[in-house]
Amino acid sequence: MDRPARRRGLILVITGAVLWGISGTVAKKLFQHYAIEVDWLVTTRLLIAGILLLTVQFFTKDRSQITSVWKNRRAAFKLVIFALFGTLAVQYTYMASIQHGNAAVATLLQYLAPVMIIIYLVLRKQTVFTVQDLVTVSLALVGCFLLLTNGSISQLSVPTPAIVWGVLSGVTLAFYTVYAVPLLKQYDSLVIVGWAMIIGGAALSFIHPPWQANFADMPLEACLYLVFVIVFGTMLAFWFYIESLQSLSPKESSLVGSLEPLAAVLTTVLWLKEPFGYFQWIGTSCIIGMILLLALKKAPTNQKTNATVS
Repeated sequence: MDRPARRRGLILVITGAVLWGISGTVAKKLFQHYAIEVDWLVTTRLLIAGILLLTVQFFTKDRSQITSVWKNRRAAFKLVIFALFGTLAVQYTYMASIQHGNAAVATLLQYLAPVMIIIYLVLRKQTVFTVQDLVTVSLALVGCFLLLTNGSISQLSVPTPAIVWGVLSGVTLAFYTVYAVPLLKQYDSLVIVGWAMIIGGAALSFIHPPWQANFADMPLEACLYLVFVIVFGTMLAFWFYIESLQSLSPKESSLVGSLEPLAAVLTTVLWLKEPFGYFQWIGTSCIIGMILLLALKKAPTNQKTNATVS
C-alpha cells in the first residue's frame, strides 16, 4: 500500500471517529437547550442519513445492489430484522442514554459491546476464554464501576435511566455487529446500513413523524446542530470509516476509531462543562484501554465484518 493512500485512510478514520464522538455531545446540546425530542431526532437522523448513504452507493459503487437485496427473500428478511433490532435499537438507546445522562457516559457504555460479544461467543463455544479476554473484561468492569460511581459505593454519579439505556445500547450494538455478518458477505456495507437506517427511521415515523417539528421557531444555531448530527455525525462519519478500510487494515481502523469515546468525553467536559470526577477519568482510561486492547488483538475478521462495528 503506497504512503499517500495510507495517509488518506488515516485522515478518513480519524475524522470519522471524531465526528461520531462530537455528534453525541451536539445531540445532548439539542436535548438540553432546544427541547428536541429523542424520537424525532432518531427518526430524522436515520431517514436522511440512510438516503444519503444509498445515494453514495448509487453514484460511486455497484448501484444494482440497492434493489437486488430485496430480490432475495432470506436476505430481505434478515435486513428488516437488522434494521429494527440492530440499527434502530442501537441509535435509539444511545440517544436516550445521552438525553438522560451525557454523551461521554453513553459512548463509553456503548463500547461495552465488544465484551458482550466475547462473552456470547464463549457461551456459544465458538471461541475459548483467553488471558487477554480476562484482562479485557476486567478493564471493562472496573472502568464501568468507576465511571458510574466515581469511586463511591453508596451512590451513583450517573442517573439510573442513563445507565440502563447505555447498557442496552451496548447490547444492541453487540447484536448489530454479530447479526450483520452474513449480510455484509453478500452486499456492500453502504447498501445494508443505508437500507437499515431508512427502515428503522420509517418504523419510528409511525410513533413520531419527522415532519412534526416547528422549524419556524427553531433558531439558526439549532438547525446547524441538526445538520451536523445528521450529515457529519452520521452519514459522513460512517462513510469515512468504510472508505478508510480501502487503505487500512480493519485492526488499524478499529484502533484509530477508539478516538470516538475520547472525543465524546473531551467535548462533554470542555464544551458542555459537565462535571467529571477523578475516578471517572480513571474509569474512562480503563474503558479506552479495553478498546485499544481489542483493536490490537490478532487475527482480525473480514473487512466487511469490521466495517459494522461503529
